[in-house]
Amino acid sequence: MINVIRKPLVSEKNSLLAEQGVYAFEVNISSTKTEIKKAIEKAFKVKVSSVRTIVGRDRAKKTKTGAGKIHYSKKALVRLAAGEKIGLFEGA
Repeated sequence: MINVIRKPLVSEKNSLLAEQGVYAFEVNISSTKTEIKKAIEKAFKVKVSSVRTIVGRDRAKKTKTGAGKIHYSKKALVRLAAGEKIGLFEGA
Protein backbone atom coordinates (compact mmCIF):
# COMPACT_ATOMS: atom_id res chain seq x y z
CA MET A 1 0.00 0.00 0.00
CA ILE A 2 3.00 2.27 0.44
CA ASN A 3 3.79 2.63 -3.25
CA VAL A 4 0.22 2.91 -4.56
CA ILE A 5 0.27 6.72 -4.78
CA ARG A 6 3.20 8.12 -6.75
CA LYS A 7 2.48 11.86 -6.79
CA PRO A 8 -0.38 14.35 -6.83
CA LEU A 9 -1.12 15.89 -10.22
CA VAL A 10 -1.39 19.66 -10.03
CA SER A 11 -2.49 21.48 -13.18
CA GLU A 12 -4.98 24.13 -14.16
CA LYS A 13 -7.62 21.58 -15.13
CA ASN A 14 -7.09 19.56 -11.96
CA SER A 15 -7.35 22.67 -9.79
CA LEU A 16 -10.77 23.36 -11.29
CA LEU A 17 -11.78 19.78 -10.47
CA ALA A 18 -10.46 20.22 -6.91
CA GLU A 19 -13.06 22.94 -6.34
CA GLN A 20 -15.71 20.27 -7.03
CA GLY A 21 -14.08 17.78 -4.63
CA VAL A 22 -12.24 15.69 -7.26
CA TYR A 23 -8.48 15.26 -6.86
CA ALA A 24 -6.00 13.74 -9.34
CA PHE A 25 -3.08 11.46 -8.48
CA GLU A 26 -0.57 9.48 -10.47
CA VAL A 27 -0.72 5.92 -9.14
CA ASN A 28 1.05 2.62 -9.65
CA ILE A 29 -0.01 0.92 -12.90
CA SER A 30 -0.92 -2.34 -11.14
CA SER A 31 -3.00 -0.82 -8.31
CA THR A 32 -6.75 -1.37 -8.19
CA LYS A 33 -9.51 1.07 -7.32
CA THR A 34 -9.99 -0.39 -3.84
CA GLU A 35 -6.25 -0.15 -3.11
CA ILE A 36 -6.24 3.47 -4.30
CA LYS A 37 -9.26 4.28 -2.12
CA LYS A 38 -7.67 2.74 0.99
CA ALA A 39 -4.33 4.48 0.35
CA ILE A 40 -5.94 7.94 -0.08
CA GLU A 41 -8.10 7.49 3.01
CA LYS A 42 -5.11 6.39 5.08
CA ALA A 43 -2.66 9.02 3.79
CA PHE A 44 -4.93 12.09 3.96
CA LYS A 45 -7.52 10.96 6.57
CA VAL A 46 -10.53 11.74 4.36
CA LYS A 47 -13.59 9.78 3.20
CA VAL A 48 -13.47 8.77 -0.50
CA SER A 49 -16.79 8.32 -2.28
CA SER A 50 -15.57 7.18 -5.73
CA VAL A 51 -12.43 6.47 -7.76
CA ARG A 52 -12.05 6.67 -11.54
CA THR A 53 -8.87 5.48 -13.26
CA ILE A 54 -7.29 6.26 -16.61
CA VAL A 55 -4.38 4.35 -18.18
CA GLY A 56 -2.27 6.51 -20.48
CA ARG A 57 0.47 5.64 -22.93
CA ASP A 58 3.41 7.75 -24.08
CA ARG A 59 5.04 7.52 -27.46
CA ALA A 60 7.93 5.14 -28.04
CA LYS A 61 11.28 6.91 -27.84
CA LYS A 62 13.57 6.48 -30.83
CA THR A 63 17.05 5.19 -30.12
CA LYS A 64 20.05 4.20 -32.23
CA THR A 65 18.95 0.60 -32.40
CA GLY A 66 15.28 1.32 -33.19
CA ALA A 67 12.19 2.07 -31.17
CA GLY A 68 12.49 2.05 -27.40
CA LYS A 69 10.07 0.97 -24.72
CA ILE A 70 6.64 2.53 -24.34
CA HIS A 71 5.93 4.14 -20.96
CA TYR A 72 2.49 3.50 -19.44
CA SER A 73 1.08 5.59 -16.61
CA LYS A 74 -2.10 5.44 -14.55
CA LYS A 75 -4.04 8.42 -13.27
CA ALA A 76 -6.71 8.25 -10.57
CA LEU A 77 -9.49 10.82 -10.15
CA VAL A 78 -10.69 10.60 -6.55
CA ARG A 79 -14.01 12.12 -5.48
CA LEU A 80 -14.26 12.89 -1.79
CA ALA A 81 -17.36 12.87 0.37
CA ALA A 82 -19.22 16.16 0.80
CA GLY A 83 -17.33 18.62 3.00
CA GLU A 84 -13.98 16.79 2.79
CA LYS A 85 -10.84 18.52 1.46
CA ILE A 86 -7.18 17.67 1.01
CA GLY A 87 -4.91 20.42 2.33
CA LEU A 88 -2.13 19.57 -0.10
CA PHE A 89 -4.19 20.90 -3.01
CA GLU A 90 -5.65 23.85 -1.10
CA GLY A 91 -2.26 25.41 -0.41
CA ALA A 92 -2.48 24.82 3.35
